[in-house]
Amino acid sequence: MEVGSAVSAVRSKRVLIGNEVRPAVVVIKDGKIHQILSGSNFSGDGGCEVLDVGDSVVMPGIVDCHVHVNEPGRTSWEGFWTATRAAAAGGVTTIVDMPLNSIPATTTLGHFHEKLREASGKCFVDTAFWGGVIPGNQLELRPMIHAGVAGFKCFLIHSGVEEFPHVTDCDLHAAMKQLQGTGSVLLFHAELDVQQTTEETGDPSQYSTFLRSRPDVMETEAIRTVTELCLQYQVRCHIVHLSSAKPLKLIQRARQAGAPLTVETTHHYLSLCAENIPAGATQFKCCPPIRGSNNREQLWSALKDGQIDMVVSDHSPCTPDLKKLDSGDFTQAWGGISSLQFGLPLFWSSASKRGFQLSDVARLLSQKTAQLCSLDNQKGSLCPGYDADLVVWDPEREFEIQEAGIHHKNKITPYLGFALRGAVCATILRGRLVYKDGSFSPEPLGKHLLIPQRNNPAQL
Repeated sequence: MEVGSAVSAVRSKRVLIGNEVRPAVVVIKDGKIHQILSGSNFSGDGGCEVLDVGDSVVMPGIVDCHVHVNEPGRTSWEGFWTATRAAAAGGVTTIVDMPLNSIPATTTLGHFHEKLREASGKCFVDTAFWGGVIPGNQLELRPMIHAGVAGFKCFLIHSGVEEFPHVTDCDLHAAMKQLQGTGSVLLFHAELDVQQTTEETGDPSQYSTFLRSRPDVMETEAIRTVTELCLQYQVRCHIVHLSSAKPLKLIQRARQAGAPLTVETTHHYLSLCAENIPAGATQFKCCPPIRGSNNREQLWSALKDGQIDMVVSDHSPCTPDLKKLDSGDFTQAWGGISSLQFGLPLFWSSASKRGFQLSDVARLLSQKTAQLCSLDNQKGSLCPGYDADLVVWDPEREFEIQEAGIHHKNKITPYLGFALRGAVCATILRGRLVYKDGSFSPEPLGKHLLIPQRNNPAQL
Protein backbone atom coordinates (compact mmCIF):
# COMPACT_ATOMS: atom_id res chain seq x y z
CA MET A 1 0.00 0.00 0.00
CA GLU A 2 1.37 3.42 -1.01
CA VAL A 3 2.26 5.82 1.78
CA GLY A 4 -0.21 8.71 1.58
CA SER A 5 -3.08 6.55 0.33
CA ALA A 6 -6.44 6.11 2.05
CA VAL A 7 -6.98 2.96 4.09
CA SER A 8 -10.48 1.44 4.24
CA ALA A 9 -9.74 -1.08 6.98
CA VAL A 10 -6.92 -2.33 9.19
CA ARG A 11 -6.83 -6.01 10.15
CA SER A 12 -4.71 -7.38 12.99
CA LYS A 13 -4.58 -10.29 15.42
CA ARG A 14 -3.85 -7.70 18.17
CA VAL A 15 -6.19 -4.71 18.23
CA LEU A 16 -6.59 -2.82 21.51
CA ILE A 17 -10.35 -2.57 22.10
CA GLY A 18 -11.10 -1.01 25.48
CA ASN A 19 -8.73 -2.81 27.83
CA GLU A 20 -8.55 -6.00 25.77
CA VAL A 21 -6.25 -7.02 22.93
CA ARG A 22 -7.92 -9.29 20.39
CA PRO A 23 -8.23 -10.05 16.65
CA ALA A 24 -10.32 -7.39 14.92
CA VAL A 25 -10.79 -5.26 11.84
CA VAL A 26 -11.01 -1.48 12.20
CA VAL A 27 -13.27 -0.27 9.37
CA ILE A 28 -12.67 3.32 8.27
CA LYS A 29 -15.06 5.62 6.42
CA ASP A 30 -14.55 9.32 5.58
CA GLY A 31 -11.51 9.51 7.85
CA LYS A 32 -13.41 8.21 10.88
CA ILE A 33 -13.58 4.84 12.59
CA HIS A 34 -16.81 3.41 11.12
CA GLN A 35 -16.95 0.17 13.10
CA ILE A 36 -14.71 -2.36 14.82
CA LEU A 37 -15.45 -5.95 13.85
CA SER A 38 -14.31 -8.75 16.16
CA GLY A 39 -12.31 -11.50 14.47
CA SER A 40 -10.67 -11.00 11.12
CA ASN A 41 -13.38 -11.95 8.64
CA PHE A 42 -13.68 -8.82 6.55
CA SER A 43 -13.19 -8.81 2.83
CA GLY A 44 -14.26 -5.20 2.31
CA ASP A 45 -16.06 -3.70 -0.66
CA GLY A 46 -14.70 -3.96 -4.16
CA GLY A 47 -11.54 -1.85 -4.43
CA CYS A 48 -11.38 -1.54 -0.65
CA GLU A 49 -7.82 -1.02 0.64
CA VAL A 50 -7.48 -3.41 3.59
CA LEU A 51 -4.18 -3.12 5.44
CA ASP A 52 -3.38 -6.50 7.02
CA VAL A 53 -0.70 -6.00 9.67
CA GLY A 54 -0.56 -9.60 10.94
CA ASP A 55 0.03 -9.65 14.68
CA SER A 56 1.36 -6.10 15.01
CA VAL A 57 -0.52 -4.14 17.68
CA VAL A 58 -3.12 -1.61 16.49
CA MET A 59 -3.78 1.17 19.00
CA PRO A 60 -5.05 4.76 19.05
CA GLY A 61 -2.45 7.18 17.68
CA ILE A 62 -0.44 8.92 20.37
CA VAL A 63 -1.43 12.45 21.41
CA ASP A 64 1.68 14.30 22.58
CA CYS A 65 0.37 17.42 24.27
CA HIS A 66 3.77 18.90 25.16
CA VAL A 67 5.91 19.73 22.11
CA HIS A 68 8.09 22.78 21.42
CA VAL A 69 8.09 23.29 17.64
CA ASN A 70 9.75 26.76 17.84
CA GLU A 71 8.38 28.07 14.52
CA PRO A 72 8.32 30.96 13.64
CA GLY A 73 11.45 32.65 14.93
CA ARG A 74 13.66 29.78 16.02
CA THR A 75 13.13 27.44 13.11
CA SER A 76 16.84 26.51 13.17
CA TRP A 77 15.97 24.73 16.46
CA GLU A 78 12.98 22.85 15.01
CA GLY A 79 10.02 23.51 12.70
CA PHE A 80 6.61 22.11 11.84
CA TRP A 81 7.90 20.09 8.86
CA THR A 82 10.61 18.26 10.79
CA ALA A 83 8.78 17.98 14.14
CA THR A 84 5.63 16.50 12.64
CA ARG A 85 7.58 14.02 10.49
CA ALA A 86 9.37 12.87 13.66
CA ALA A 87 5.95 12.60 15.32
CA ALA A 88 4.56 10.47 12.48
CA ALA A 89 7.60 8.17 12.63
CA GLY A 90 6.89 7.68 16.34
CA GLY A 91 3.20 6.80 16.01
CA VAL A 92 2.16 10.27 17.23
CA THR A 93 -0.91 11.45 15.30
CA THR A 94 -1.56 14.69 17.23
CA ILE A 95 0.84 17.17 18.78
CA VAL A 96 0.04 20.27 20.81
CA ASP A 97 2.53 23.07 20.22
CA MET A 98 3.83 25.06 23.18
CA PRO A 99 3.59 28.90 23.05
CA LEU A 100 7.38 29.35 23.48
CA ASN A 101 10.19 29.20 22.16
CA SER A 102 8.86 30.66 18.92
CA ILE A 103 9.21 34.37 18.14
CA PRO A 104 6.70 35.81 18.60
CA ALA A 105 5.44 33.67 21.47
CA THR A 106 1.75 32.71 21.26
CA THR A 107 0.60 35.28 23.82
CA THR A 108 -1.82 37.41 21.77
CA LEU A 109 -4.56 36.73 19.24
CA GLY A 110 -2.40 38.29 16.52
CA HIS A 111 0.56 36.07 17.41
CA PHE A 112 -1.71 33.01 17.37
CA HIS A 113 -2.87 33.87 13.85
CA GLU A 114 0.78 34.30 12.81
CA LYS A 115 1.56 30.85 14.24
CA LEU A 116 -1.33 29.30 12.26
CA ARG A 117 -0.08 30.91 9.04
CA GLU A 118 3.46 29.63 9.63
CA ALA A 119 2.24 26.09 10.33
CA SER A 120 0.03 25.92 7.22
CA GLY A 121 1.01 23.24 4.72
CA LYS A 122 3.85 21.91 6.90
CA CYS A 123 2.21 19.44 9.29
CA PHE A 124 2.41 15.67 8.71
CA VAL A 125 0.20 15.05 11.76
CA ASP A 126 -2.67 17.01 13.30
CA THR A 127 -1.57 19.97 15.39
CA ALA A 128 -3.28 21.94 18.16
CA PHE A 129 -1.81 24.96 19.93
CA TRP A 130 -1.36 26.20 23.49
CA GLY A 131 -1.46 29.92 24.22
CA GLY A 132 0.69 31.58 26.86
CA VAL A 133 0.07 33.64 30.00
CA ILE A 134 2.67 36.36 30.61
CA PRO A 135 2.51 39.58 32.66
CA GLY A 136 -0.15 41.95 31.33
CA ASN A 137 -1.76 39.79 28.61
CA GLN A 138 -4.88 38.74 30.54
CA LEU A 139 -7.26 40.52 28.12
CA GLU A 140 -5.88 38.41 25.24
CA LEU A 141 -6.91 35.13 26.86
CA ARG A 142 -10.61 35.01 26.03
CA PRO A 143 -10.12 36.11 22.39
CA MET A 144 -7.55 33.31 22.05
CA ILE A 145 -9.99 30.80 23.59
CA HIS A 146 -12.62 31.84 21.01
CA ALA A 147 -10.01 31.44 18.25
CA GLY A 148 -9.36 27.83 19.29
CA VAL A 149 -6.30 27.54 21.53
CA ALA A 150 -6.29 24.39 23.65
CA GLY A 151 -5.48 26.31 26.85
CA PHE A 152 -2.57 28.28 28.28
CA LYS A 153 0.91 27.79 29.72
CA CYS A 154 2.77 29.95 32.22
CA PHE A 155 6.10 29.89 34.04
CA LEU A 156 6.63 30.59 37.74
CA ILE A 157 10.40 30.95 37.13
CA HIS A 158 12.50 32.40 34.28
CA SER A 159 11.49 30.51 31.11
CA GLY A 160 14.91 30.66 29.49
CA VAL A 161 13.77 33.09 26.77
CA GLU A 162 13.21 36.84 27.17
CA GLU A 163 10.00 37.00 25.11
CA PHE A 164 8.13 34.71 27.52
CA PRO A 165 8.55 36.29 30.99
CA HIS A 166 7.38 34.44 34.09
CA VAL A 167 4.30 35.52 36.03
CA THR A 168 3.84 36.89 39.55
CA ASP A 169 0.98 36.15 41.96
CA CYS A 170 -0.74 39.31 40.74
CA ASP A 171 -0.59 38.13 37.09
CA LEU A 172 -1.93 34.71 38.07
CA HIS A 173 -4.98 36.15 39.85
CA ALA A 174 -5.72 38.37 36.82
CA ALA A 175 -5.44 35.37 34.45
CA MET A 176 -7.55 33.10 36.68
CA LYS A 177 -10.38 35.67 36.73
CA GLN A 178 -10.40 35.64 32.91
CA LEU A 179 -10.37 31.84 32.71
CA GLN A 180 -13.21 31.24 35.16
CA GLY A 181 -16.28 29.84 33.39
CA THR A 182 -14.47 29.19 30.11
CA GLY A 183 -13.66 25.49 30.60
CA SER A 184 -10.09 26.28 29.54
CA VAL A 185 -6.98 25.02 31.35
CA LEU A 186 -3.84 26.71 32.71
CA LEU A 187 -0.58 24.77 32.52
CA PHE A 188 2.21 25.54 34.99
CA HIS A 189 5.95 25.14 34.70
CA ALA A 190 6.06 24.49 38.42
CA GLU A 191 9.40 25.65 39.80
CA LEU A 192 9.82 28.64 42.11
CA ASP A 193 13.02 30.43 43.04
CA VAL A 194 13.53 29.70 46.72
CA GLN A 195 16.29 31.26 48.81
CA GLN A 196 19.34 29.05 48.95
CA THR A 197 21.07 29.39 52.30
CA THR A 198 24.50 28.80 50.75
CA GLU A 199 25.88 29.73 47.36
CA GLU A 200 26.20 26.54 45.32
CA THR A 201 29.59 25.96 43.76
CA GLY A 202 31.09 22.99 42.03
CA ASP A 203 32.48 21.68 38.77
CA PRO A 204 30.05 22.85 36.03
CA SER A 205 30.79 19.74 33.96
CA GLN A 206 29.49 17.47 36.74
CA TYR A 207 25.76 16.79 36.51
CA SER A 208 25.51 16.84 40.33
CA THR A 209 26.47 20.55 40.31
CA PHE A 210 23.48 21.38 38.11
CA LEU A 211 21.16 19.06 40.03
CA ARG A 212 21.97 20.80 43.35
CA SER A 213 20.98 24.13 41.78
CA ARG A 214 17.37 22.93 41.13
CA PRO A 215 16.35 21.08 44.34
CA ASP A 216 12.97 19.36 44.84
CA VAL A 217 11.80 22.18 47.11
CA MET A 218 11.53 24.47 44.05
CA GLU A 219 8.86 22.16 42.62
CA THR A 220 7.14 21.58 45.95
CA GLU A 221 6.74 25.30 46.67
CA ALA A 222 5.54 26.05 43.14
CA ILE A 223 2.97 23.27 43.33
CA ARG A 224 1.78 24.61 46.69
CA THR A 225 0.99 27.90 44.88
CA VAL A 226 -0.78 26.05 42.05
CA THR A 227 -2.97 23.98 44.37
CA GLU A 228 -4.10 27.07 46.30
CA LEU A 229 -5.04 28.91 43.08
CA CYS A 230 -6.79 25.86 41.68
CA LEU A 231 -8.92 25.44 44.79
CA GLN A 232 -9.69 29.15 45.02
CA TYR A 233 -10.80 29.69 41.40
CA GLN A 234 -11.90 26.16 40.40
CA VAL A 235 -10.20 26.70 37.04
CA ARG A 236 -8.67 23.55 35.51
CA CYS A 237 -4.95 23.52 36.29
CA HIS A 238 -2.24 21.20 35.02
CA ILE A 239 1.34 20.66 36.18
CA VAL A 240 3.69 20.02 33.28
CA HIS A 241 6.77 17.77 33.44
CA LEU A 242 6.72 16.74 37.12
CA SER A 243 10.25 15.56 37.91
CA SER A 244 10.11 15.23 41.70
CA ALA A 245 8.00 12.70 43.60
CA LYS A 246 8.07 14.90 46.73
CA PRO A 247 5.06 17.13 45.82
CA LEU A 248 2.79 14.15 45.08
CA LYS A 249 1.18 14.22 48.56
CA LEU A 250 0.38 17.91 48.07
CA ILE A 251 -1.25 17.15 44.72
CA GLN A 252 -3.30 14.29 46.21
CA ARG A 253 -4.55 16.46 49.09
CA ALA A 254 -5.61 19.23 46.70
CA ARG A 255 -7.51 16.77 44.50
CA GLN A 256 -9.25 15.27 47.53
CA ALA A 257 -10.29 18.80 48.49
CA GLY A 258 -11.87 19.27 45.04
CA ALA A 259 -9.13 20.89 42.95
CA PRO A 260 -9.59 20.22 39.19
CA LEU A 261 -5.88 19.45 38.93
CA THR A 262 -3.99 17.12 36.58
CA VAL A 263 -0.30 16.30 36.31
CA GLU A 264 2.04 14.89 33.68
CA THR A 265 5.54 13.48 33.74
CA THR A 266 7.88 12.87 30.83
CA HIS A 267 9.75 10.03 29.20
CA HIS A 268 13.10 11.37 30.42
CA TYR A 269 12.12 11.39 34.10
CA LEU A 270 10.90 7.79 33.74
CA SER A 271 13.76 6.49 31.58
CA LEU A 272 16.85 8.26 32.92
CA CYS A 273 18.42 8.88 36.33
CA ALA A 274 21.01 11.32 37.69
CA GLU A 275 23.48 8.63 38.76
CA ASN A 276 24.00 7.51 35.15
CA ILE A 277 24.61 10.92 33.53
CA PRO A 278 28.27 11.22 32.50
CA ALA A 279 30.37 14.33 33.12
CA GLY A 280 29.92 16.92 30.35
CA ALA A 281 26.93 15.10 28.80
CA THR A 282 24.81 18.23 28.45
CA GLN A 283 22.36 16.47 26.12
CA PHE A 284 20.83 15.23 29.41
CA LYS A 285 20.12 18.74 30.74
CA CYS A 286 16.49 19.78 31.19
CA CYS A 287 14.49 21.83 33.70
CA PRO A 288 13.32 20.64 36.15
CA PRO A 289 16.28 18.23 36.24
CA ILE A 290 16.46 14.46 35.94
CA ARG A 291 16.70 13.26 39.55
CA GLY A 292 17.94 10.11 41.28
CA SER A 293 16.88 6.51 40.66
CA ASN A 294 14.85 6.26 43.91
CA ASN A 295 12.85 9.29 42.80
CA ARG A 296 12.34 7.70 39.38
CA GLU A 297 10.86 4.55 40.95
CA GLN A 298 8.50 6.71 43.02
CA LEU A 299 7.29 8.37 39.80
CA TRP A 300 6.58 4.93 38.30
CA SER A 301 4.61 3.95 41.42
CA ALA A 302 2.61 7.18 41.27
CA LEU A 303 1.86 6.52 37.59
CA LYS A 304 0.62 3.02 38.42
CA ASP A 305 -1.57 4.38 41.25
CA GLY A 306 -3.14 7.06 39.04
CA GLN A 307 -1.53 9.95 40.91
CA ILE A 308 0.18 11.01 37.67
CA ASP A 309 -2.31 11.28 34.81
CA MET A 310 -0.24 11.12 31.62
CA VAL A 311 3.20 10.90 30.01
CA VAL A 312 4.48 13.30 27.34
CA SER A 313 7.75 14.06 25.55
CA ASP A 314 8.31 17.75 26.37
CA HIS A 315 10.29 17.71 23.11
CA SER A 316 12.47 20.80 23.54
CA PRO A 317 15.22 20.92 20.91
CA CYS A 318 17.86 23.53 20.13
CA THR A 319 20.86 23.99 17.85
CA PRO A 320 24.04 22.05 18.76
CA ASP A 321 26.00 25.14 19.86
CA LEU A 322 23.45 25.92 22.60
CA LYS A 323 24.05 22.54 24.22
CA LYS A 324 27.70 23.55 24.98
CA LEU A 325 28.89 20.04 24.19
CA ASP A 326 32.45 21.32 23.66
CA SER A 327 32.81 22.67 27.19
CA GLY A 328 30.32 20.22 28.76
CA ASP A 329 29.15 23.07 31.03
CA PHE A 330 25.79 22.08 32.51
CA THR A 331 25.26 25.54 34.01
CA GLN A 332 25.46 27.27 30.60
CA ALA A 333 23.85 24.67 28.29
CA TRP A 334 20.29 25.01 27.00
CA GLY A 335 17.92 22.82 29.01
CA GLY A 336 15.74 20.62 26.86
CA ILE A 337 15.52 17.03 25.63
CA SER A 338 14.48 15.85 22.16
CA SER A 339 12.40 12.68 22.21
CA LEU A 340 9.22 13.28 20.20
CA GLN A 341 9.85 10.35 17.84
CA PHE A 342 10.74 7.84 20.56
CA GLY A 343 8.12 8.30 23.27
CA LEU A 344 6.25 5.06 22.62
CA PRO A 345 9.29 2.71 22.69
CA LEU A 346 10.92 4.65 25.55
CA PHE A 347 7.79 4.27 27.63
CA TRP A 348 7.13 0.64 26.71
CA SER A 349 10.76 -0.46 27.25
CA SER A 350 10.52 0.62 30.89
CA ALA A 351 6.78 0.18 31.56
CA SER A 352 6.60 -3.42 30.29
CA LYS A 353 9.21 -4.40 32.91
CA ARG A 354 7.04 -2.87 35.64
CA GLY A 355 3.80 -4.69 34.89
CA PHE A 356 2.10 -2.08 32.69
CA GLN A 357 -0.23 -3.38 29.96
CA LEU A 358 -0.92 -2.14 26.43
CA SER A 359 -4.17 -0.59 27.71
CA ASP A 360 -2.08 1.53 30.12
CA VAL A 361 0.01 2.80 27.20
CA ALA A 362 -3.09 3.98 25.33
CA ARG A 363 -4.55 5.56 28.48
CA LEU A 364 -1.39 7.43 29.51
CA LEU A 365 -0.06 8.47 26.07
CA SER A 366 -3.30 8.95 24.08
CA GLN A 367 -6.54 9.12 26.05
CA LYS A 368 -5.55 11.30 29.02
CA THR A 369 -3.46 13.65 26.89
CA ALA A 370 -6.40 14.13 24.48
CA GLN A 371 -8.63 14.83 27.49
CA LEU A 372 -6.32 17.58 28.77
CA CYS A 373 -6.66 19.62 25.59
CA SER A 374 -10.40 18.92 25.07
CA LEU A 375 -9.79 16.66 22.07
CA ASP A 376 -11.16 13.53 23.77
CA ASN A 377 -14.35 13.60 21.66
CA GLN A 378 -12.31 12.90 18.47
CA LYS A 379 -8.78 11.79 19.43
CA GLY A 380 -7.06 9.25 21.68
CA SER A 381 -9.53 6.32 21.56
CA LEU A 382 -10.38 3.45 19.23
CA CYS A 383 -14.15 4.01 19.04
CA PRO A 384 -16.66 4.41 16.21
CA GLY A 385 -17.08 8.08 15.32
CA TYR A 386 -13.54 9.01 16.39
CA ASP A 387 -10.86 10.10 13.93
CA ALA A 388 -9.18 7.05 12.35
CA ASP A 389 -5.81 7.85 13.95
CA LEU A 390 -3.92 4.59 14.50
CA VAL A 391 -0.43 3.47 15.36
CA VAL A 392 0.66 0.03 14.19
CA TRP A 393 3.63 -1.23 16.21
CA ASP A 394 5.53 -4.28 17.33
CA PRO A 395 5.96 -4.31 21.14
CA GLU A 396 8.47 -7.19 20.99
CA ARG A 397 10.82 -5.87 18.29
CA GLU A 398 14.06 -4.32 19.54
CA PHE A 399 15.98 -1.58 17.76
CA GLU A 400 18.77 0.87 18.48
CA ILE A 401 18.38 4.64 18.16
CA GLN A 402 20.85 5.79 15.51
CA GLU A 403 21.37 9.29 14.16
CA ALA A 404 20.41 8.28 10.60
CA GLY A 405 16.93 7.27 11.79
CA ILE A 406 16.17 10.49 13.72
CA HIS A 407 13.72 12.79 11.93
CA HIS A 408 13.69 15.89 14.13
CA LYS A 409 15.90 18.71 12.86
CA ASN A 410 18.81 18.62 15.32
CA LYS A 411 19.88 15.08 16.10
CA ILE A 412 21.17 15.71 19.63
CA THR A 413 19.41 13.46 22.12
CA PRO A 414 20.49 11.60 25.27
CA TYR A 415 18.96 8.44 23.76
CA LEU A 416 21.50 7.95 20.96
CA GLY A 417 22.63 4.33 21.06
CA PHE A 418 19.78 3.24 23.36
CA ALA A 419 18.37 -0.23 22.63
CA LEU A 420 14.58 -0.06 22.95
CA ARG A 421 11.60 -2.41 22.64
CA GLY A 422 8.59 -1.43 20.59
CA ALA A 423 9.13 -0.47 16.95
CA VAL A 424 6.56 1.68 15.11
CA CYS A 425 5.63 0.08 11.77
CA ALA A 426 2.96 2.45 10.44
CA THR A 427 0.97 5.55 11.38
CA ILE A 428 -2.51 6.29 10.04
CA LEU A 429 -3.97 9.80 10.30
CA ARG A 430 -7.69 10.20 9.69
CA GLY A 431 -7.63 7.07 7.53
CA ARG A 432 -4.55 8.04 5.49
CA LEU A 433 -1.25 6.18 5.73
CA VAL A 434 1.19 8.96 6.69
CA TYR A 435 4.16 6.79 7.68
CA LYS A 436 5.23 3.22 6.96
CA ASP A 437 8.58 1.50 7.52
CA GLY A 438 10.70 4.65 7.14
CA SER A 439 8.66 6.32 4.35
CA PHE A 440 6.40 9.35 4.70
CA SER A 441 3.37 10.56 2.76
CA PRO A 442 4.56 12.69 -0.19
CA GLU A 443 2.85 15.79 1.22
CA PRO A 444 1.79 16.86 4.72
CA LEU A 445 -1.72 15.63 5.53
CA GLY A 446 -2.07 17.10 9.02
CA LYS A 447 -4.75 19.62 9.98
CA HIS A 448 -4.84 22.44 12.49
CA LEU A 449 -7.07 21.52 15.43
CA LEU A 450 -8.94 24.53 16.75
CA ILE A 451 -10.64 23.62 20.01
CA PRO A 452 -14.34 24.58 20.14
CA GLN A 453 -15.46 26.48 23.21
CA ARG A 454 -17.10 23.87 25.45
CA ASN A 455 -19.07 26.15 27.73
CA ASN A 456 -21.86 28.48 26.77
CA PRO A 457 -20.23 31.57 25.19
CA ALA A 458 -22.82 33.69 27.01
CA GLN A 459 -20.93 32.88 30.21
CA LEU A 460 -17.97 34.76 28.80
